[in-house]
Amino acid sequence: MNIEFEIMKPEDIEARSFEIIESELVKQLDPKLAPIIKRVIHTTADFDYADSLCFSEGVVEIAENALKSGISIVTDTNMTKAGINKKALSKLGGEVLCFMDDEDVAYTAKETATTRASVSIDKSAKLGDHFIFAVGNAPTALIRLYELITKGKIAKPALIIGVPVGFVNVVQAKELIMKSGVPYIVARGRKGGSNVAAAICNALIYGIARK
Repeated sequence: MNIEFEIMKPEDIEARSFEIIESELVKQLDPKLAPIIKRVIHTTADFDYADSLCFSEGVVEIAENALKSGISIVTDTNMTKAGINKKALSKLGGEVLCFMDDEDVAYTAKETATTRASVSIDKSAKLGDHFIFAVGNAPTALIRLYELITKGKIAKPALIIGVPVGFVNVVQAKELIMKSGVPYIVARGRKGGSNVAAAICNALIYGIARK
């Protein structure tokens, strides 16, 4: 059996991937949302995100303005942190923070029989800064965010990216964020992941660079 490959330069592969995505999309995307949706599809090879990604009103403009102001991003996994283009973010004045491996977080989680993701949110709340939260793994992080927001115990985030993957409390946690009154980008349903959270962050960062 003969297998044919497309021969191209490494720097052309991404552009070709986006051409394929464009040709195979079966629905017309909102031009403001399209770069985010396409980058998530590029990361996952899953066209379901064209339907499952949900955006609050005006969220792209809100997020880009926050990023241009030098806001930092808090993630629930080091994988998301690794996937975000930190060099591009630093040019805007921001950085990526993840507290999951901090000793105090691990200790408190063990002592209180809760998740490190939830304790990480508590730690970020104590910093008092105005963050973007990118959650791709832990629904407990979203639940704790919702609790702190509704109780007025955390500075209202500029944006919550709620895309954890899984089966337990994942769908419910995402729905809470969509009711929180905070600007959001949420992958409705069970799908998501740290790679999806990073892809959304990068799409927003790259969107600023294109303007």
